[in-house]
Parts: sequence; structure tokens; C-alpha cells
Amino acid sequence: MVTTRGRSSPVLHAPPSPHAGSFLRIPPFPGAKIQQFPRGEKSAVDWNSVASDLRRHRVGGTFWGARPRVQAGWVLVRDVSAVGRASEIANGAKVVLWTDLDAGDAGECDPWHVLSGASAVIVSSEDEVRIIAALLGVPAYLSFDGGLVRDELPIAEMLAAVLPTALENPFTGDAMTAREAIELCGFWRRLVDANRGIAAGLGFAFWKQEHVAPLLWSGSGRFSFVKSAGDVVPGATVAVWRSKVPAQVLSRLDHSGGCLVEVEDGFLRSRGLGADCIPPLSITVDALGAYFDPSRPSELELLLQDGSFDDDLLERAWELRQLIVEAEIGKYEQGGAVMERPARGLTHILVPGQVEDDRAVQTGGCGLTSNLELLQRVRAQAPGAYILYKPHPDVVAGHRRGDVAEADALEFADEIVRDHSINSLIKMVDEVHVNTSLAGFEALLRGKKITTHGVPFYAGWGLTTDLGPVPSRRSARRSLDELVAATLLVYPRYLDPITGLPCPAEVVVARLAAGVDSDPGLLVGVRRLQGKFMRRLRSLVQ
Repeated sequence: MVTTRGRSSPVLHAPPSPHAGSFLRIPPFPGAKIQQFPRGEKSAVDWNSVASDLRRHRVGGTFWGARPRVQAGWVLVRDVSAVGRASEIANGAKVVLWTDLDAGDAGECDPWHVLSGASAVIVSSEDEVRIIAALLGVPAYLSFDGGLVRDELPIAEMLAAVLPTALENPFTGDAMTAREAIELCGFWRRLVDANRGIAAGLGFAFWKQEHVAPLLWSGSGRFSFVKSAGDVVPGATVAVWRSKVPAQVLSRLDHSGGCLVEVEDGFLRSRGLGADCIPPLSITVDALGAYFDPSRPSELELLLQDGSFDDDLLERAWELRQLIVEAEIGKYEQGGAVMERPARGLTHILVPGQVEDDRAVQTGGCGLTSNLELLQRVRAQAPGAYILYKPHPDVVAGHRRGDVAEADALEFADEIVRDHSINSLIKMVDEVHVNTSLAGFEALLRGKKITTHGVPFYAGWGLTTDLGPVPSRRSARRSLDELVAATLLVYPRYLDPITGLPCPAEVVVARLAAGVDSDPGLLVGVRRLQGKFMRRLRSLVQ
């Protein structure tokens, strides 16, 4: 017998109480040091607005869980004690036990996904799925007095029982409303959903894996790093650090029908060199191709070409740019005293060197791969300027290719600068000429005039003087705030070194500004000693 809820039943009056009020919780990202929102002081809450936010972001419960195949119109049974009564509400529809859903080794399912195909669900009164059913408008039934009773408890009463009225931001410790926590959970859901289907990672150095795994995690178990194509199921999607994977292995994956997703360092990386084995705090993940390869579109290029940026996002971009500039943050370093202008009356041009065999140079240089040739081109463009050449820090550290003999460099440059930070040099000069260097983007943030000789990702949008063969695909004209919004807010992924949680860009900028980063450990010291040895060896053979 199916009835509506009688007001005399204390059991049916009771709201759900899942996990002592943890309906809204942090996903168990690999390596995360926090898994619950810290509690704050109580405040007034508009529960209808909270309900609307939960529906929009589809968070609450195990929203990161597995997504088994769903069917239209099925009746789901969560309360197995009432399975014998399911036929009373099924009306011929298929009855499915929640415990029989095919989640593989993923454990819990995503209830928002599972309920999307349901015509009804049978739950116990304490079950948090009862809340999600109410939010989605899926009829929920409770077992009472030998029958099934339609759950009609108002959603506001349910939410008031399971959501605290105030929390603390896990990154800052500041007060955080339930609605702000829901928005943060929505951020995490979008990340997890974007990773669904990625089976493994290939080509990732062991010292990067711990920091990369949370940003590639798809909501279940651990993220797997494999050593060969044979460790991957044919046809699977694989995240690859392409420069570290042999060409024949990539070819084998391609022929197996799999999809390769390219992962690279992000634009706000760390307070140290990747060549010194300092792990990244941000990465880029692109299913179309590397963002620095202009031979084909990337997700970043499509975002800049076709994306839309609302006022709130542009305001965030403006504020983030101010924070970066004020804190003097670059990809590898921070701060540094401003260098005095060596030749007061002349135009000062900075030419950043690059690692010549780096993929960004090999692809984005479009034939220009030599640092010496770049210097020649800059001198030809600006014969009367004072040119400062700064070798790439990986080259100076002795780890990578791209060294230019001092006599050769000074044939075209007026000065070679090694000890000043790139930020201090950018502040001093009038212009920056680059092949594909990220220093050009960092100089754009600081309002400098940029000339590109290759085709970096920021070329072709109306913000730079472009001498390289920019693809005709890049026809949109973008503001600096739009470029920042796409490049630093929407496209990359960031990891907070304190909590171990994926985070918005502003958190990593704040950590870098405060000097908080990962502990480099013994490996970094060994790498730096190796670099010194290699530099010494090269000096002996020159």
C-alpha cells in the first residue's frame, strides 16, 4: 500500500542525518590533507537559494562517484528492506537495486547521475540520497508500517538538518557560507567530470606524480601512472607527458584507437626549476594538442578564439594580474631588485633565451630554434637599441641545451644578464623580443611592448607585434584581461601545496607570494649538483 506521509508519524517527520551533517563534503582527492569543511560560526541562511545552488552545481553526497549506465524510468531501491514492496510503485518499470549498479572498482556512485534516469527511488529516512531526489524532483518513498510512504518533507527542512550554516574556507581559514562552499564543490565537480575516462598517465617523472595525480583524478581509487603502452587497455584515454614518451610508444597508443591527452607545466609553476625536479603547482591538460604548438588548434586557442568571458571572470582576471605583478611572481622565480638602465637614452630590449630542444621551441618557433639566430633577428629589427640577453635558467643550471658562447652573443647583444631575475629585467626594459618564451606573456601582464619572432600561444590576438607565421585561425581580437582569464583562470589546473587540494588560481598566487611551496627535498639538491658538474664539464671542452 502506498500512502502520503501522515503528520502523526515521527519517523517520517525526521529529516535525513547522513554522516552527522556531512552532506556537503570535500572529494577524497589523492594526497589531500583535508576531507571535511572546517566549521565556522552560525549565520542566517536562505535555504531556497542553497537548494538552487546545489541543483545548479550538482554537488552533495558522493558527487565524485562512479557513473554506471542509467536507464530511463527505472525504480531504484536503496532501502533493501523494502525491495519486496517496490512493485507497488513500479507500474511495470524495471526495479534495480542500487547495490547492483555496475560501478566496477569505483565504490560509491554519483547519485546525481544515477537518479537522472529514475522515475522513483526507495530510501531509508536517514539516507542522503533522499535529499538529492528531492532536489531533482524524483519521487522518493520511505518504508513505514509495512508499506511505502511518499516522502514530502520540505527540502528546506532537509537541508537545515544536514548543512552547517557557516564553514571555514579550507585554503584560507576565512569564514565561508554554505553557498560559497557549494560553489567550491562545483569547481571540484567540474574538474573530476573533465577527468572521467582518463585511464592512466604515461611519461610522468616520479617526482611529479604526487602533485599531478589530484589534478587528473576521476573520482575513484588512485590515479594510475604506467610505464609502457602495454599497461594500458587498448582504446583507452591516456594522459601523456609527450616529451618523455618514445615516439614508437605514442604510435602504438594511436594505433590502438586510444585518445592522447597532453599534459604540460602550467604558467604559474613553482618557485624553482622543473629541471631541478621541483614539482609543478599547475598543469595544463589538453585533449586537442599542446597549447604551444601552432600547427593545430589547442583547447586554449579555441577558448581565445571562440570563448566568452563574463564580467565576473574579467574582474577576477584583472585582480589576479594585479596580484601577480605586485608580488613579482614569474613562472620559476619571484622578485628581484630592479636593474638600473645601462644606456639611459636608448631603447632597452630584453631577449630571453630558451631551451633550444624544448618542444615549445621546436614547434612554436616555426623553424627558429637557435638563441643566437634570435639575437641576430632582434639586432636587425632594432639596430640602435640596447639589447640585453638573458639565458634560460635551465641552460644556466647546466641541464638543457641552448648555451650561446659569450663572444657570439655579444656580437649582437650589448649585455648578457644572468644574475638578475626575469621580473626585474622586464620592469626595467622598454620592450621584450621573444621566440616563444613565456617571458613575453609575463611582460604583457606588466604592460610592456612585445614582439614575437615565433608563434607563442599569446601571439595573434592583437596584443603583440608578431613577426612569425601566426595561423589565420587566430582572427579574434582580445583584451589583456580576456587573455589572462583564458590563460590563467580557465585553462590550467592548480594544486594547493598546503592542503593538497585542487584550487583556484588565486590560492597558488597567494602561496607563491607568501613564499609557501613544496619542500624540494634531497632530489633537488642532487639535481643541482649534477647541473654544476655538467656546466663544469662543458667549460672544459669549449
